[in-house]
Amino acid sequence: MKTARSGRRGQATTEVVLLFPLFMFFLFAFAKIFALLILVQKIEIASFYAARRWQLESHRNVAFEGRDQELKRDIQQKVLEYIGYGTPSGNFLDLVEGCKNGGTPGVEVERTQVWQVVTVTVCTKPLNMPFYKSTGFQFEVTKYVPNRDRPIAFILPGMQ
Repeated sequence: MKTARSGRRGQATTEVVLLFPLFMFFLFAFAKIFALLILVQKIEIASFYAARRWQLESHRNVAFEGRDQELKRDIQQKVLEYIGYGTPSGNFLDLVEGCKNGGTPGVEVERTQVWQVVTVTVCTKPLNMPFYKSTGFQFEVTKYVPNRDRPIAFILPGMQ
């Protein structure tokens, strides 16, 4: 006894062939979105590392400020390596050495009277997919680090 389906052989194969490119498009798009989420988390972790290390190892005395440039270079090298610059994962994250506004990725430190502002910048290249194009992203995470990393001892007036 023959069933009604036996006369329609090959239909599933045709549907798979037609839907496979659409499936691959969504798979690639979801992978890229997930990669951006991972990149944002990595930038947050790297910025916390940069801010904390700068807080604990930089000098407040102007006489030693020149040594802080070596510290900044070391922090920047470790931060960019952790984020993925120069690695295969960096290629998948589409990391680039120059931002669309002319800036460069890395660590910047601005000293003020109360805070030291540590900014980590990461740039991605433009995303060109069918039906979606972006100009590239520039992520900046700013951490404010207090100048005094240790509390000042409280001394009652007149108790000296």
